[in-house]
Amino acid sequence: MSKGTPSLPDRWITDWTPSPRWPHYTRANAGEVLPTSASPLGQTFTWDNGIMLGWRDGYVRQGLYAEGEMSDVRPEPAGFFGGYFYINLSNVRMQGVRNPAVTVEQLDLAFFGDHPEVPPYVAHPDDEKPELTDKILAHMGWVMSATEFPDIEVSKATTVALRAARPDLSALSDADLLAYARATQPMLVKLFEEHCVCSSSSGIAPGVLFAVGQAIDDPTVPMRLIASIGDVDSAAPSWALWDMSRLVRGSVELTAAFDDGVDGLLDRLGGSDTADAQAFLAAWNDFALQYGSRGPNEYEISNETWETSPAISLAIIDRVRYQADDESPTIRHGRQAAERQATIGEVRTKLGELGNEELSGMFEAGLIAANMMWMRERTKTNLVRAVHEGRMAFRELGRRVAAGGHIDDWRHVFMVLDDELDAFVADPASMRVTLAERYPIWQEINDREPPFFIKNGVIPPIHDWPRRGGTAVDVAKPGDVLQGVPGCPGIVRGKARVILDPTDPEGLEPGEIMVAPLTDPAWTPLFMSAGGVVVDVGGQISHAIIVSRELGLPCVVSVTDGTRRIPNGAEIEVNGNTGQVTILQ
Repeated sequence: MSKGTPSLPDRWITDWTPSPRWPHYTRANAGEVLPTSASPLGQTFTWDNGIMLGWRDGYVRQGLYAEGEMSDVRPEPAGFFGGYFYINLSNVRMQGVRNPAVTVEQLDLAFFGDHPEVPPYVAHPDDEKPELTDKILAHMGWVMSATEFPDIEVSKATTVALRAARPDLSALSDADLLAYARATQPMLVKLFEEHCVCSSSSGIAPGVLFAVGQAIDDPTVPMRLIASIGDVDSAAPSWALWDMSRLVRGSVELTAAFDDGVDGLLDRLGGSDTADAQAFLAAWNDFALQYGSRGPNEYEISNETWETSPAISLAIIDRVRYQADDESPTIRHGRQAAERQATIGEVRTKLGELGNEELSGMFEAGLIAANMMWMRERTKTNLVRAVHEGRMAFRELGRRVAAGGHIDDWRHVFMVLDDELDAFVADPASMRVTLAERYPIWQEINDREPPFFIKNGVIPPIHDWPRRGGTAVDVAKPGDVLQGVPGCPGIVRGKARVILDPTDPEGLEPGEIMVAPLTDPAWTPLFMSAGGVVVDVGGQISHAIIVSRELGLPCVVSVTDGTRRIPNGAEIEVNGNTGQVTILQ
């Protein structure tokens, strides 16, 4: 261990105790939600005492679990080890066991991808709960008939109003800052309950449509029919960024400003009174108000967002401005939507020829169930707005306390545990040494690769976890075919551009195939500059796939170690129909 590197413990201060009842955990899909180790405050404030309680309530609301079946504290749908977020694979599988319309195999594919190390399902005596069946079927009936979800529209209005009414945080006392942040916690519970309902239910449409595709011998049906469903909130920022990129592309002044770099760009434009500069700044300010809560790893409150670090989204505009006007996301979406309608007609014709009314009914219900996709993205957007308000309050508190000399670095505020907040606000200096000790350990944990699976509740000691990128992989050679999970149909050939950080997309040229480790919504605006997308992780309902389908962009996910195996600059072919990525040269 090099000098200055802190010794890592066996366990981290926020670690959960693995569930003996549901002992298998996975980073599949979880790595897209929270790719890094959560800060102690981020985990305990946002997740342990907010999101996780809503997750439990959402499962009960759907009838998947009985009242009291899960814990009141740190309920079992997920877990945190070394600060890393894990989905409880055993717990999620109850949906496949208890819901007569869904199988464990379908859930594994939809939520976790086609990973070779997924532990087999082993039945437990308490898995079967026939008394829940009626409630589950009632929920299924709602999913297959719901074209709207009024609760989430109320939540959207509430969270938009929350942001619009944000007080001047710098004028609040320390106690009032904490109270402002605390007011978001009950919202997190409610908002994630709604998100859980839609997210859990979003696997139903692919399952139903898969059965229809099998019946008519067309396995591409699910992908083609869950494309360009429209009104996807996670795609909306991409449209706004595209519009700003057109302002830049059409202006000599703005083009020159971007050519000079995004650092300090807003200040430079602020010093100009030209119509072009003012139009861009007005668009930017509106974008920051509407979408400033979004950003890389947006569930983690210590992370920067588009509001706190404008350079992140300005760097995206800098790439997208080179894209031709006819690659507009509106045009792409329109093409994909037209293809979807044509596919619906084709499938209806084939089903009519079969004369199977039951199968035809399943098909129509599956189309309606696809609404859970856009509802899922809306509920997440609502949730992220509330998370962001807590983030902004804690950032102000940290800066203030650090400026007063009570802690060494303002970021150390994120080393506080939720149950320590009152004591910290009362006497921040009393925690100075403790927080300074925690921070480098957390940073070191973030440099480690957590186990992809935790099986039977056995967690390897943190100090034994390998460093990121430390495990050797075979670099793919011309002729090699990497197998992933089909995301969005279509075949595209082009130059691979490996992008590891959405805040630094320099080098991505129009039409190149973006190869990324994951794609939360902060990545997806870059799709507008890409000809195709390959992602290391993700399942059939990941954000990468949902947004790529809106844009009609060939996409393959769950290509294990794709960012390390695919050479940057190699010519590759992405087959979104089969999930294959072929190295051409």
